[in-house]
Amino acid sequence: MKIALASPPFPKSIEDGLYQIEKLVKQAKQQNAEIICFPESYLPGYPAEEFTVEKSTPENMQAALDKVCAIAAANAIAIIIPMDWFIADGILNVAFVISQTGEVLGYQTKNQLDPTEDNTWIPGTERNIFEVNSVKLGITICHEGFRYPESVRWAAINDAKIVFHPQCTASNKNGPQLSEWGSKDNPYYEKAMMMRAMENTIYFASVNYAMRFQESATSLIAPDGKCVVYQTYGEEGIIVADIDTSIASGLLAKRFKPGLYRN
Repeated sequence: MKIALASPPFPKSIEDGLYQIEKLVKQAKQQNAEIICFPESYLPGYPAEEFTVEKSTPENMQAALDKVCAIAAANAIAIIIPMDWFIADGILNVAFVISQTGEVLGYQTKNQLDPTEDNTWIPGTERNIFEVNSVKLGITICHEGFRYPESVRWAAINDAKIVFHPQCTASNKNGPQLSEWGSKDNPYYEKAMMMRAMENTIYFASVNYAMRFQESATSLIAPDGKCVVYQTYGEEGIIVADIDTSIASGLLAKRFKPGLYRN
């Protein structure tokens, strides 16, 4: 499978976010990608203090989802689009999976919220496996992928060849100025990406915003823990790469023996 990982700028509005999505989807299709993933909460934008984020409503989120479905169908490419989603109990942080024909295949919720997010979203309670072009995939969202490795192991045990990781570890205001991927002096995030791949023997695709100060790069990690490709820090655009699903065996994940850890 050929995948694309998008590093867009922070959206100025929902309309601007949809513009960026369509632009990067077209670039991915030109390079024959079969699926493209965007960063965490891209519609309407991650609610960081430094940004003014357009208020999401059930109506504008449904309209935005409909537009992304139309973009997927028009370009014949699957899209993973993270966004706010309203249910009776509150607002979920989700990542929708849309097929190349524009069909909504479902969504993955962020189940392990960062403590700072408790007043923004409610936690989800389920995990899901999706299938695109005969390749099974999982999704884990930001904090839970970095700090709750069980979320990735679950997907690997359930035959996911790749886990997509929409996230936001970036700022246009302040933070480290990174120059070397995986450097010992970098924040731990890129090391965590490596571990999620190699401890499960699957691909791990982490997708960040393009900002001036990034604590991690948009990156594709192979099942042996090596970085296949990453987007230059602060640079908008996409990276496209082939994944060899035959080497994403899930071997180490499937050797896990949960019975050894019962109280």
